[in-house]
Amino acid sequence: MSADAANTQPTEGLARTTASRADGSTGTSAGPLSGITVLEIGVFIAGPYATMQLADMGARVIKIETPGTGDSLRASGPMIDGHSSPFIRLNRNKESIVLDLKSDDGRATLRALLNEADVLVENLRPGSLKKMGFGYDDLREAFPGLVYASASGWGQDGPLSPLAGLDIMAQARSGLMSITGFPDQPPAKVGVPISDLTTALYMALGIVSALYERKESGLGQYLDVSLFESAVSLAVWEAGSYFGAGVVSRPNGSAHQAQAPYQAVMAKDGYVTIGANAPATWKRFCQAFDLADLEDHPKYAEPASRMENRDALIAVIEDRFRTRTIDEVVEEMNRVGVPVAPINDYEQVFHDEHLNARGYFWTSQHPELGEVAQLGNPMRFSRSAMTQGNAGPALGADTERVLAEIAMNSKEG
Repeated sequence: MSADAANTQPTEGLARTTASRADGSTGTSAGPLSGITVLEIGVFIAGPYATMQLADMGARVIKIETPGTGDSLRASGPMIDGHSSPFIRLNRNKESIVLDLKSDDGRATLRALLNEADVLVENLRPGSLKKMGFGYDDLREAFPGLVYASASGWGQDGPLSPLAGLDIMAQARSGLMSITGFPDQPPAKVGVPISDLTTALYMALGIVSALYERKESGLGQYLDVSLFESAVSLAVWEAGSYFGAGVVSRPNGSAHQAQAPYQAVMAKDGYVTIGANAPATWKRFCQAFDLADLEDHPKYAEPASRMENRDALIAVIEDRFRTRTIDEVVEEMNRVGVPVAPINDYEQVFHDEHLNARGYFWTSQHPELGEVAQLGNPMRFSRSAMTQGNAGPALGADTERVLAEIAMNSKEG
């Protein structure tokens, strides 16, 4: 039985602060985006993860899905009593309505929704909405205040724009896969869909920025964010190496691109990460582990020499660590103030004492599954509450209510 099905979540120390919701439920404080209405025509990760951030900050997010299947992520496992476990987390705090945008009625309903919306988010293939009459240029005159945000694999123009682009393709073309993993091993991608997730965060930031600018200009604008460019934007060290020294970065395993010791090293019972790369931490590290002979050694005394002789240095450190457990290394390095951390698997992460003490995990309510564990949002505002509301909704769960609301608003208008 899954943790959700058993209603057992790692939520010790849980702080259940909820913000006001657009559907009328109330909480202790409004989120910073309270009063903003977002329409999402999104599938899988990039668009929905961006709108999840906005929903967490109090925006009302209405997810528009196709009849029958809805968001493709709904079919992605693991499944819990017929519900996609990833979907109910990625689409929390949202409402779901079903619209057939290929029909006249569906398109008319979308236009009515746009009368109430501040933001439209989509991550379909470039040009898909334009073919239906809902490209930005089709809407900007009728809805001048609309912030319209598009996520795609390669961007809305350029030679690659018509092509399909998924996270792994963006990781490949952006260079990320060329530096991930270990030398002389097959290509490896980052363990999480980093291109999708980075795109989503840029999109959320861009939307908030456009809303802020709209307060002065009174006008919305178009935002184009691609997985490819989002992934390339992460090449901070790699750009420094290439443009500064003409060096093309290669895989380093867990090691840092330019500093040492800063990587995973082997202890008696496994690996532990250390960061003794700064002069002060290097000195304390050597003193704590009886490595005084290394502290002023010509090969290791300076940051540049430590990097140049990194392989030999790590071999010496691992030789000293072979009689110490991970816990012993962590305890000693914490005692002397040198950065260190064990390498946790996700079972350990989801029961982490520190995260629980900070109330990071929380539970949302699902009409069929009951309480569902949710990852927290890392943004913590001093006055504004982050929304902790419903789990990802059933397909079309809010269609009747939202459409009735639109009809009422139309009559009042």
